[in-house]
Amino acid sequence: MTEPISAAADTVEQGFADATRDYAPEHEHRPLAAYGVFAAAFGTTFGVSMLAAYRHAGGFPERIGAGDIALMGLATHKVTRLLAKDRVTSFLRAPFTEYQDRAGHGELDEKARGRGMQLAAGELLICPYCLAQWVVGTFAVGMVAAPRLTRLLAAMWTAEAISDFAQLAYHAAEERA
Repeated sequence: MTEPISAAADTVEQGFADATRDYAPEHEHRPLAAYGVFAAAFGTTFGVSMLAAYRHAGGFPERIGAGDIALMGLATHKVTRLLAKDRVTSFLRAPFTEYQDRAGHGELDEKARGRGMQLAAGELLICPYCLAQWVVGTFAVGMVAAPRLTRLLAAMWTAEAISDFAQLAYHAAEERA
Protein backbone atom coordinates (compact mmCIF):
# COMPACT_ATOMS: atom_id res chain seq x y z
CA MET A 1 0.00 0.00 0.00
CA THR A 2 2.83 2.43 0.74
CA GLU A 3 4.51 1.86 -2.64
CA PRO A 4 1.63 3.36 -4.67
CA ILE A 5 1.43 6.31 -2.25
CA SER A 6 5.18 6.87 -2.46
CA ALA A 7 5.08 6.63 -6.25
CA ALA A 8 2.20 9.12 -6.38
CA ALA A 9 4.08 11.52 -4.10
CA ASP A 10 7.17 11.24 -6.31
CA THR A 11 5.03 11.94 -9.39
CA VAL A 12 3.47 15.03 -7.78
CA GLU A 13 6.88 16.26 -6.62
CA GLN A 14 8.38 15.76 -10.09
CA GLY A 15 5.38 17.46 -11.71
CA PHE A 16 5.77 20.44 -9.39
CA ALA A 17 9.51 20.60 -10.12
CA ASP A 18 8.83 20.50 -13.87
CA ALA A 19 6.11 23.16 -13.65
CA THR A 20 8.25 25.59 -11.64
CA ARG A 21 11.66 24.90 -13.20
CA ASP A 22 11.71 28.10 -15.26
CA TYR A 23 10.22 30.32 -12.56
CA ALA A 24 13.58 31.85 -11.58
CA PRO A 25 17.21 31.49 -12.65
CA GLU A 26 18.91 28.48 -11.08
CA HIS A 27 21.24 30.67 -8.98
CA GLU A 28 18.15 32.45 -7.55
CA HIS A 29 16.67 29.51 -5.64
CA ARG A 30 13.04 30.15 -4.69
CA PRO A 31 11.57 27.72 -2.15
CA LEU A 32 8.18 27.51 -3.86
CA ALA A 33 7.18 24.20 -2.25
CA ALA A 34 8.02 25.63 1.19
CA TYR A 35 5.95 28.74 0.39
CA GLY A 36 3.09 26.38 -0.43
CA VAL A 37 3.51 24.64 2.93
CA PHE A 38 3.40 27.98 4.76
CA ALA A 39 0.36 29.13 2.76
CA ALA A 40 -1.42 25.86 3.55
CA ALA A 41 -0.42 26.11 7.22
CA PHE A 42 -1.75 29.66 7.42
CA GLY A 43 -5.00 28.81 5.68
CA THR A 44 -5.59 25.71 7.77
CA THR A 45 -4.63 27.33 11.08
CA PHE A 46 -6.68 30.45 10.37
CA GLY A 47 -9.70 28.47 9.20
CA VAL A 48 -9.69 26.04 12.13
CA SER A 49 -9.06 28.86 14.63
CA MET A 50 -11.85 30.99 13.18
CA LEU A 51 -14.25 28.04 13.27
CA ALA A 52 -13.35 27.38 16.92
CA ALA A 53 -13.78 31.09 17.73
CA TYR A 54 -17.15 31.12 15.95
CA ARG A 55 -18.35 28.14 17.96
CA HIS A 56 -17.01 29.61 21.21
CA ALA A 57 -18.66 32.99 20.63
CA GLY A 58 -21.86 31.63 19.12
CA GLY A 59 -21.38 33.55 15.88
CA PHE A 60 -19.49 36.38 14.27
CA PRO A 61 -19.76 40.02 15.30
CA GLU A 62 -22.36 41.99 13.34
CA ARG A 63 -19.57 44.31 12.20
CA ILE A 64 -16.10 45.44 13.14
CA GLY A 65 -16.06 49.19 13.77
CA ALA A 66 -13.63 51.65 12.24
CA GLY A 67 -11.99 52.15 15.64
CA ASP A 68 -11.29 48.43 15.99
CA ILE A 69 -9.92 48.30 12.45
CA ALA A 70 -7.56 51.21 13.18
CA LEU A 71 -6.56 49.63 16.50
CA MET A 72 -5.83 46.27 14.84
CA GLY A 73 -3.99 47.98 11.97
CA LEU A 74 -1.62 49.94 14.21
CA ALA A 75 -1.15 46.96 16.53
CA THR A 76 -0.37 44.74 13.54
CA HIS A 77 2.21 47.28 12.38
CA LYS A 78 3.88 47.23 15.80
CA VAL A 79 3.78 43.46 16.34
CA THR A 80 5.17 42.73 12.87
CA ARG A 81 8.03 45.21 13.36
CA LEU A 82 8.68 43.68 16.79
CA LEU A 83 8.84 40.15 15.36
CA ALA A 84 10.67 40.95 12.11
CA LYS A 85 13.13 43.69 13.04
CA ASP A 86 13.59 44.17 16.80
CA ARG A 87 17.04 43.44 18.27
CA VAL A 88 15.59 41.73 21.34
CA THR A 89 13.57 39.25 19.26
CA SER A 90 16.52 38.32 17.03
CA PHE A 91 16.87 35.04 18.95
CA LEU A 92 13.57 33.94 17.35
CA ARG A 93 14.87 34.65 13.84
CA ALA A 94 18.47 33.47 14.35
CA PRO A 95 17.96 29.83 13.25
CA PHE A 96 16.64 31.10 9.91
CA THR A 97 18.55 34.34 9.32
CA GLU A 98 21.98 35.87 9.18
CA TYR A 99 22.78 39.21 10.83
CA GLN A 100 23.70 41.93 8.33
CA ASP A 101 23.76 45.26 10.17
CA ARG A 102 21.90 47.60 12.48
CA ALA A 103 18.88 49.21 10.87
CA GLY A 104 17.05 52.11 12.41
CA HIS A 105 16.31 52.63 16.06
CA GLY A 106 16.46 49.30 17.89
CA GLU A 107 16.13 47.33 14.68
CA LEU A 108 18.33 44.93 12.73
CA ASP A 109 18.84 44.14 9.07
CA GLU A 110 19.00 40.38 8.54
CA LYS A 111 19.10 38.07 5.54
CA ALA A 112 17.27 34.75 5.23
CA ARG A 113 19.62 31.78 4.98
CA GLY A 114 19.55 28.15 3.99
CA ARG A 115 17.32 26.41 1.45
CA GLY A 116 13.79 25.07 1.38
CA MET A 117 11.82 25.46 4.60
CA GLN A 118 14.66 27.23 6.41
CA LEU A 119 14.92 29.89 3.68
CA ALA A 120 11.14 30.33 3.45
CA ALA A 121 10.86 30.67 7.25
CA GLY A 122 13.70 33.20 7.26
CA GLU A 123 12.05 35.24 4.51
CA LEU A 124 8.76 35.21 6.40
CA LEU A 125 10.35 36.17 9.72
CA ILE A 126 12.29 39.19 8.39
CA CYS A 127 9.38 40.62 6.40
CA PRO A 128 6.89 42.70 8.40
CA TYR A 129 4.61 42.84 5.34
CA CYS A 130 4.62 39.03 5.09
CA LEU A 131 4.00 38.57 8.82
CA ALA A 132 1.10 41.03 8.77
CA GLN A 133 -1.47 38.53 7.50
CA TRP A 134 -0.52 36.10 10.28
CA VAL A 135 -0.74 38.80 12.95
CA VAL A 136 -3.95 40.42 11.73
CA GLY A 137 -5.46 36.96 11.28
CA THR A 138 -4.73 36.32 14.95
CA PHE A 139 -6.37 39.63 15.87
CA ALA A 140 -9.41 38.72 13.73
CA VAL A 141 -9.81 35.38 15.52
CA GLY A 142 -9.40 37.23 18.82
CA MET A 143 -12.12 39.73 17.90
CA VAL A 144 -14.52 36.79 17.51
CA ALA A 145 -13.39 34.64 20.47
CA ALA A 146 -12.33 37.22 23.06
CA PRO A 147 -12.95 40.78 21.84
CA ARG A 148 -12.25 42.52 25.17
CA LEU A 149 -8.87 40.86 25.62
CA THR A 150 -8.03 41.39 21.96
CA ARG A 151 -8.84 45.10 22.21
CA LEU A 152 -6.72 45.38 25.37
CA LEU A 153 -3.71 43.76 23.70
CA ALA A 154 -4.21 45.72 20.48
CA ALA A 155 -4.46 48.94 22.50
CA MET A 156 -1.21 48.11 24.29
CA TRP A 157 0.69 47.56 21.01
CA THR A 158 -0.98 50.57 19.40
CA ALA A 159 0.15 52.75 22.30
CA GLU A 160 3.66 51.37 21.86
CA ALA A 161 3.55 52.18 18.13
CA ILE A 162 2.39 55.73 18.90
CA SER A 163 5.23 56.03 21.41
CA ASP A 164 7.70 54.87 18.75
CA PHE A 165 6.42 57.51 16.32
CA ALA A 166 6.68 60.17 19.07
CA GLN A 167 10.25 59.08 19.89
CA LEU A 168 11.23 59.30 16.22
CA ALA A 169 9.59 62.73 15.87
CA TYR A 170 11.38 63.95 19.00
CA HIS A 171 14.70 62.63 17.71
CA ALA A 172 14.13 64.29 14.31
CA ALA A 173 13.30 67.60 16.04
CA GLU A 174 16.50 67.37 18.11
CA GLU A 175 18.55 66.72 14.97
CA ARG A 176 17.10 69.83 13.29
CA ALA A 177 17.73 72.05 16.35
